[in-house]
Amino acid sequence: MDDQNKNLILATALSFLVILVWFFLFPPEQQSPEATEPETTISETSTATSPPQVQGEETRTSPDGQLADAVEDAPRIAIDTPALEGSISLLGGRIDQLSLKRYQETLDPDSPDVDLLNPVGTDHAYYALFGWSPGGSLDFEDVPGANTEWQLAEGETLTPESPVTLTWDNGNGVIFRRQVSIDDNYMFTIAQSVENTSDEPIRLAPYGTVARHGEPDTVNFFILHEGVVRMSDGELEEIDYDDMPDFEVVQREGARAEVIDVTANGWIGFTDKYWMTTLIPAPGSAFVSVAKYVEGSNIYQTEARQPTMEVAPGATVDTTMQLFAGAKEWETIRYYQNDEGIVGFVDSIDWGWFFFLTKPIFAVLHWLNSVIGNMGWSIIVLTLLIKAILFPLAYKSYVSMAKMKELQPEMEKLKEKAGDDRQKLQQGMMALYRDNKVNPAAGCLPILMQIPIFFSLYKVIFVTIELRHAPWIGWIRDLSAPDPTSILNLFGLLPFAPPDPTSFLAILSLGVLPILLGISMWLQQKLNPAPADATQAMIFAWMPWVFMFMLGQFASGLVLYWIANNTITFSQQYLIMRSQGYKPDVFGNIRKGFRRSKG
Repeated sequence: MDDQNKNLILATALSFLVILVWFFLFPPEQQSPEATEPETTISETSTATSPPQVQGEETRTSPDGQLADAVEDAPRIAIDTPALEGSISLLGGRIDQLSLKRYQETLDPDSPDVDLLNPVGTDHAYYALFGWSPGGSLDFEDVPGANTEWQLAEGETLTPESPVTLTWDNGNGVIFRRQVSIDDNYMFTIAQSVENTSDEPIRLAPYGTVARHGEPDTVNFFILHEGVVRMSDGELEEIDYDDMPDFEVVQREGARAEVIDVTANGWIGFTDKYWMTTLIPAPGSAFVSVAKYVEGSNIYQTEARQPTMEVAPGATVDTTMQLFAGAKEWETIRYYQNDEGIVGFVDSIDWGWFFFLTKPIFAVLHWLNSVIGNMGWSIIVLTLLIKAILFPLAYKSYVSMAKMKELQPEMEKLKEKAGDDRQKLQQGMMALYRDNKVNPAAGCLPILMQIPIFFSLYKVIFVTIELRHAPWIGWIRDLSAPDPTSILNLFGLLPFAPPDPTSFLAILSLGVLPILLGISMWLQQKLNPAPADATQAMIFAWMPWVFMFMLGQFASGLVLYWIANNTITFSQQYLIMRSQGYKPDVFGNIRKGFRRSKG
């Protein structure tokens, strides 16, 4: 390989190294939540999609402390399913208390379940509510909203087998009913009806809202999206929390908002790393999708507003909307997409720019885990499959490296003859490659193919909930977390804890897997001819140990993949080089054997 190609590879490797070091030593700053509680409740604005437009205005209620007391004192309906536990407040019919039974905060057996939704008055209030926006002769007092006191008409506890029904009579001849049902997983169905017993037609528009008080705690890592996620007629949009206060002020909203008219299929909500709360109008129906930030209140909202409905005297109209509130399990979300018709719902998982790789990689990993029953071994088998797919390129690469090693003496002679004449040297080397049927670029192809695969697998391990708290063997109880052992306390033999992962000393706290990674990289590197330039040779010699320290705090699943990849690559390269007439040893001495390849 000529000096120009060597310099290109070296520059690429060093750039990658600098980026990793920068993000490890200087991670994005964690945003702290707002310390003060908002003074007003969420906006009840809801704009209909069909003319004439039904337009509301922000409902100003009591200060948030009084509202919190009202929410706390209101009667509640228990929620109890195989996946969820919580309650619905009869004040506004809010779904505002929800925990996930299948997921705990930590690996501690006594760790509490993960809380998803919280009522007003608690830290980081987060809830969903549904209501109607008035039109025509109706006013806000004539329709149910955030502070409506609903009555329980049917049911006692919301379970998959027993829905609950709420009612409210506005006292002017209009009766509202709301039936809430839920499946075995995370999908609520909100079926609402309006019965007009008055002598005049009425017009109104249903809506659903998900609200978060204050900016939530986030992972705040550049490869992960947390914030608004929505699908609008096949187009996915992701909005970060810190971008929402920069929305333009929309007069009809009374807040900063971004509004999209959806003609057929869509959904909108908030996504965290592993959890999501999403409003889903009936597939095939039009609605208005709103992402909103209410200044002063410091409230983030997503809204789905359905078209205006006209109810004749003596008539009843119905409408339905769904609410997903739970874990972003791939199999569950894919079921809702493929079997329930929620278009593009799988894309609510943050697959990233390399989605064309991350999606199939995860699908294969998920299938392997269903067969093997262990994510760690599944990662190793997945590595074997990837290496098998790339083997034709790897074979050409290692054969090319062996042939180029054989041509090294002749290349040195060319350099002596050419002297400072770079053009003459290049022409001579091209002729040498051509006469011996050597492609100098062949050695770079596996590296170029491996980079997007590596990043895709990193993405899969980092964002998918299936890797969260997934054990492998022994001390590796969570493949989404760094190796918990540390060389500083002799891997647990000494009676003191390793440094906190957030401290600078954590970079020295190497676990078993990072050390094995460094050794595997060193062994693999020893099979490759050292660069002719002394500086380049020194840099490449140090790279395994630099990467060992840098990746020490990466997810164990990713480090495991890299160890498996290096081990398989070493084995392939060793065997292929021997087949070409060379007998490499682990110390990097490549001795020509008794036979020499003439191909």
